[in-house]
Parts: sequence; C-alpha cells; structure tokens
Amino acid sequence: MDEALWALGRGTGVVGLALFSLALVLGITVRSGRSAAGLPRFGVARLHRDVALLATVFIGIHILSLFFDSYAQLQLVDLTVPFLAAYQPFWLGLGTLAVDLTLAVVVTALLRHRIGARAFRAVHWATYLLWPLSVAHGIGAGTDAAEPWFLIVVGVCCVAVLGAVAWGVTARFRRPQPATPARIKTAATRRLASSEVSS
Repeated sequence: MDEALWALGRGTGVVGLALFSLALVLGITVRSGRSAAGLPRFGVARLHRDVALLATVFIGIHILSLFFDSYAQLQLVDLTVPFLAAYQPFWLGLGTLAVDLTLAVVVTALLRHRIGARAFRAVHWATYLLWPLSVAHGIGAGTDAAEPWFLIVVGVCCVAVLGAVAWGVTARFRRPQPATPARIKTAATRRLASSEVSS
C-alpha cells in the first residue's frame, strides 16, 4: 500500500507540474489577446482555466497520497507551514509555499466577482512565483530528480514557460485591437487634449 501511495505521489507531482506549466503558458497567451491552436481568445481562456483546475487536482492528489504514505512521514503542519519538515525542510518548504500560493489563487478565483478584478489580478500574479517554487521543489525533493525522463519533462516545461515569458515582454506581444468607433473617439480625444496642452 505504501509503495502504491509513494508511486502515486511521485507521478501526480510530475503531471501536476507539467499541467501547471501548460496553464501558465496559456495564461500568457490569453493576456496577449491572441487565439491559439485554432481556438478563439475565449476558448484559450477557458482551456487555461480548465488546465489550471486539473493541475490543482493533481497537486492535491500528490499532497494527500504522500501525507498518508508512512514512508514520507509528513505531518499536517508540513503541508501548511513551510520549512518545518523533518526531512529536507528547505525543498519541502518550497513545495509548501507553492501550495499556499495555489490556495490563495484558487480562493481569489472563486471569489473573483466579490473581491473585484483588480484584487484577483494582483493575487493571480503570484503564479509567476509559484511556478519556479514548484520546479525547485520537484528537483530538490523529488526522488526521480536524477532520472533522464524527469529531466526531460522539467526541461520542456522550463523552455515552454521561459519562452512564453520572454515573448510576453516583447513589443509585439499584444495583438493590435481592431479600430472600433469607441476606440477611434477615445484616440481622437487624447490627441485633441495633447495638442491643447502643447499649444
């Protein structure tokens, strides 16, 4: 039984990291205003949300399976307060921090209509910290960290996420928006105000 839980915990952790990486790439794509893989922007946004939820489910299974595995010897406090674990406190602590941030993002997503879009976006930016914490946790605490297949998975995740982040800071990141009457009026008003100030 313990061996099954240990294998389940390891497997779901890797799958959760891969899904979370995909969700981050999709989230950056949504911010760009572009379609992807034949999906319109709202379809990419929906896929981003669904993949993020699926990643959260896998991370939850990862945590629960290791919690009930006697080999891992995790305590409830290890899952909520970072850097207190008896075994590899630093690397497990990074995972605990990632879990705490995940909970914050999930809760604010569920309460988005109550707390407002600005507060939701502010907490949602935590995903850019959550992802490297998860990667470092997987490399430092994972028993498969030296395995070639694991390194390939992590390498692909890193290339995808870092490539998306690099694209997100370029000048061509956002797709030009179509010129609607409202945007034309706003642009004309700004130009008029600017010319009045300069004169």
